[in-house]
Amino acid sequence: MAVLSNMAVLGDKALKASVDRFLKTVSFTAQSEVEKAIRAAIASGKIEGHETVTAAVALSSEKIGLNITIYSKIDL
Repeated sequence: MAVLSNMAVLGDKALKASVDRFLKTVSFTAQSEVEKAIRAAIASGKIEGHETVTAAVALSSEKIGLNITIYSKIDL
């Protein structure tokens, strides 16, 4: 029950706000890096710029036991 009482101290709103700040930082950085990589791949001829590419994002935190990879496609 100690875990539950510690969670109650943090509160749902505080937890959601903290995770939201983290995800906004990740989203901003990831979008910039993906756009940069796509532009470079087009410029180098690796891709033509009208296809679909698959990308993945790995989220991990050893302390909380998080280890997930999310795959998706980017339509150019």
